Amino acid sequence: MDWKRILSRLMISAITVLVLAAIGLSALLYFAQDRLIFYPQAAPGIPPRAADLTISEVQIATPDGLTLRGWLAKPGSVDIPRLPLAIYFGGNAEEVSHMATLAGRLPGWALLAVNYRGYGGNAGSPSERALCADALVLHDWAIRRPDVDPARIVAIGRSLGSGVAVYLAAERPLAGVVLTTPYDSLRAVAQRHYPYAPVSLLLKHSFDSIGRAPHISTSLLLLAARRDNIVPVAHARALFSKWAGPKTWREFAEAGHNDLDADPEYWKAMAAFFAQRT
Repeated sequence: MDWKRILSRLMISAITVLVLAAIGLSALLYFAQDRLIFYPQAAPGIPPRAADLTISEVQIATPDGLTLRGWLAKPGSVDIPRLPLAIYFGGNAEEVSHMATLAGRLPGWALLAVNYRGYGGNAGSPSERALCADALVLHDWAIRRPDVDPARIVAIGRSLGSGVAVYLAAERPLAGVVLTTPYDSLRAVAQRHYPYAPVSLLLKHSFDSIGRAPHISTSLLLLAARRDNIVPVAHARALFSKWAGPKTWREFAEAGHNDLDADPEYWKAMAAFFAQRT
């Protein structure tokens, strides 16, 4: 019996199986990546009532013919002609109607919360290109309003939305940016979770925030969760280190990716950041 030939054939077979498995995994990741990155919540929500806020539904047209529906919340007790505005960009599985009342935690500020395309009953399909283009549409719609101060607009981005907020800050002048559990890039996060996959070749939605950060001079508040096992805090640190403008780091030792906002200090930090821009 020729053991060398048998061993050689076994090695070739094993290598072939490994190669085919790698190709299969790569193909699976490529075709499934939209479902892995975006989790559209189809049903439109209803903002909670808030006695001190006026919440109005808005409909904003995009250049490619869609209508994005969301909410504009304004403080009822503030009587000034042009309000500062926060624009909120949510996470990958978030329907944002519940965030309309965030304006109540930011005294004197209005807040615009609009669902992504494909989310909350909006038509269309989400993608990096579409969400970033829509962010510009929301900003430009807001600055044309007579009740918004165009010099005092802050972007708030959570998780997936942090990449959208960073893109907006790179393309439009903002008074500030707040990022909650952000990443340096989706490419880097995906490579951490799939270390043996050729992520750079497969990924269609890179959200390269760290590549934009050195060119952004606006002020940053970064809110990180030390126990984040979805976007480990190292990714937030990498982004923070490259940010060109004034920046503040707040890390919450007991928080994870999805419960950071349960800490009262989270809201205090955000309110203080906004108060500096009122």
